[in-house]
Amino acid sequence: MSTGDAVVDRLVAAVGRGDADRVEDLLAAGADPDALDGSTGLPVLCRAISANDKPVAEALVRGGADPLRRLPDGTTPLLRAVEAGSPALAWAVLPEVTLYPGPLREELLDHARRLAVIDPETELRRRTGLPGPAVRTWHEDESGCGHERLTLGGLTLGDGHAAFLTALEARLRLRTPFAELLARALTRPDRDHEVWAESALVLGARLDDDTWSEAARLGHDPDPLLRLFAADALLSTVIADAQRSEPALQDRALAFRPWAEREPDTGVLSVLLNGLTWTSGPETEAIGLAYLAHPDPLIRGWVPELLDCEEGVLRPGGLAAVLALARDPDPGVRERTCSWLWHCKGSEPEIGDLLVELTHDERQRTRAYAVAALALRDDPRCVAAEHRIGPLQPGTDADALPLTAVWWYQRRHQEQKDHGWPPTTLDGRSIPRAQE
Repeated sequence: MSTGDAVVDRLVAAVGRGDADRVEDLLAAGADPDALDGSTGLPVLCRAISANDKPVAEALVRGGADPLRRLPDGTTPLLRAVEAGSPALAWAVLPEVTLYPGPLREELLDHARRLAVIDPETELRRRTGLPGPAVRTWHEDESGCGHERLTLGGLTLGDGHAAFLTALEARLRLRTPFAELLARALTRPDRDHEVWAESALVLGARLDDDTWSEAARLGHDPDPLLRLFAADALLSTVIADAQRSEPALQDRALAFRPWAEREPDTGVLSVLLNGLTWTSGPETEAIGLAYLAHPDPLIRGWVPELLDCEEGVLRPGGLAAVLALARDPDPGVRERTCSWLWHCKGSEPEIGDLLVELTHDERQRTRAYAVAALALRDDPRCVAAEHRIGPLQPGTDADALPLTAVWWYQRRHQEQKDHGWPPTTLDGRSIPRAQE
């Protein structure tokens, strides 16, 4: 076997194992990114695509693999990536040249539009000749949304084709009608599904009165699913406003108030309360307090984020609400309240005692937030409470937890002691000596 053949074999093997780091090493050492897989006669990029392996596909394209290489069946690796039904995979291998006017762009659009209306399970049955049913698994992307992947007879298809088409049209500045984006979303009526989420995001990014009015009208529809999509589209607009620092942000978010007051569906109401968190003030707090005893913990969990905590000071009604919610029977409500307290650095003594109580909570995340909130308040009880967080449980995202707050608290106080500075909080307020 020649040296060149051995390198190809190692590259094919690394792609087959899904070892993106090894693929990058081999490419850096001179391996051909367009090498052919001997078992299929196709470029190794096609093998990564058929395995829905985004990291390896990205590594190959970065290393020079050609996603537009014409294959014996007339397709290209890019078209196969779009066909796989995973939006993230398709975007990972999509070259910028396909977005410019011309035959490549039209081919991509035509392909995406055809795939957006297929039923993946029906397509798998057609290809394999098997009756099914297909095995379904859920795959989440970095945004928290995801899609289903269906496998039958060794073939796999995702059901995110419409999400890719929606994002592609928006990228090309093609204005897809509101009704069409709604119809796509309704094929996957799940807020966590990429098809639903992408339709709402694209509408929200338009920031125009026509889109806002159309969604607001839909908010009066008797069908709660249609109202849910309308609420999602309006929420996306409010978030897009905030990202662009548009002056209309407060006015648009305030429009959620009358709808929230009349909305009977818990799922829709949750989205509306999310929208109201982009406003602040006594009126918003009053709406939040109205849901303090709501029977659904999902709704009660939004109350802290609707409270008016200007400069870290809670109003009496808000303080009473926080004390109640932090002792809520639902662990999820307690966690959300404690997370909010970590961000709202009030100095009320009742809050400090409450946080110490929460360091004994059944949920590790709640305990971590409580310890961090104590540290940010420069409460020395955080040191003794840190051990209560315990070893991280399997599957915990350590980056999502404030696990270094006590270390920073100790470092800050040591520096103050070394320099003879009076102890202060993070925002520069002096701490009474008695607390030390």
